[in-house]
Amino acid sequence: MLKPASLAELKAELQTLPQEELLAICLRLARFKRDNKELMGFLLFEAHDMDHYTQQIKEMMTLEFANVNTSNVWFAKKTIRKILRLVSKYAKYAGSKELEAVLLIHFLEEIKQLPAHITKAPILEKLMAMQEKKTRKLIESLHEDLQYDLQRQLDAVVQH
Repeated sequence: MLKPASLAELKAELQTLPQEELLAICLRLARFKRDNKELMGFLLFEAHDMDHYTQQIKEMMTLEFANVNTSNVWFAKKTIRKILRLVSKYAKYAGSKELEAVLLIHFLEEIKQLPAHITKAPILEKLMAMQEKKTRKLIESLHEDLQYDLQRQLDAVVQH
């Protein structure tokens, strides 16, 4: 089996290629896998305005949570996990711990707005506790001013 090239090797090779070949490689990558296309779209169209990007993801989350089937905990759990996967993917594209913390706080806010029989289910309580722990760890790695603001937001969400 072929061993993939290291990032350093890829970078060195890409620096030697003319612009037309770079464009062809990028377009081929975009066609190859949906995640590549989404990441390229983020880098080209969204990366310059992180506030707008954050707002779009929050709106998407709100819409997805509005569609959660609250008649059955199992269906609700499946939908909530799907939303969490999307949030993680979009946060990974941005590569920002602050953005990820903000999105996870919004995620927890949205879960708290679901009916009690859903949020009190043991599996969802565990999911919320894990996400709260992850958010606290992310907040600890940020600048002190951001830590204070995000910690207050998270505490307000958890208290309810």
